[in-house]
Amino acid sequence: MTNMYDVIIPAAGMGKRMQADKNKILLTINDQSILEHTVQVFQNDDNCRSIHLAAQKDEIDMMKSMLQAYDKIGIITQGGSERQYSIENVLKAIEPCDYVFVHDAARPFVTQATLNKLYHSVQQHHSAIAAVKVKDTIKRIENNQVTETLKRDELWQIQTPQAFMYSLLLDAYNAANQENFLGTDDASLVERIAKVHIVESDYDNIKITTPEDMFFAEAILKKRGKKCLE
Repeated sequence: MTNMYDVIIPAAGMGKRMQADKNKILLTINDQSILEHTVQVFQNDDNCRSIHLAAQKDEIDMMKSMLQAYDKIGIITQGGSERQYSIENVLKAIEPCDYVFVHDAARPFVTQATLNKLYHSVQQHHSAIAAVKVKDTIKRIENNQVTETLKRDELWQIQTPQAFMYSLLLDAYNAANQENFLGTDDASLVERIAKVHIVESDYDNIKITTPEDMFFAEAILKKRGKKCLE
């Protein structure tokens, strides 16, 4: 199959807000690690060619062992001091491909429907990122005072995966390096040199960050299990 994508999963974070004694993506939900739940989504996607990870140096061998049953696993390399550097390490180590998806290791509930929408959109626009509409009213604050109420219908909460033409993402990283720019996500790098398009995702695509999120994760799994039985 042509025009397949590779996915890069940064998995080298410490997860301090989880207050756990280990990397949060190694915590288990339904007897399976968060990381395995995430990898399984891409393993099952026919449009995905390979799955690559950036890991902490002392966790590389452990992750290779944990994920040996997934035949799409490619490179597992050492991450950097920042998420951006981790992704760049992998991006420059893999074989060139048509498209690259970047996905948070701690977002195990992305759906095949979202992957399909991203896959079709990135082929048309060269960039596509998952997002959901903001539910709450957002205000700009300075010195504990409201300075502006932002228009909610113009605001989106950005998620991953974020999908790009391989060459475009590489150019964005090279430009960021030249200008010492550190972005908050891959889209913030690409936005500086090209247009980035939105694909509407869903609110189950949460990032597991705090202990409270584990309760939401279990609730999502239960909800999906009931749907499968109905």
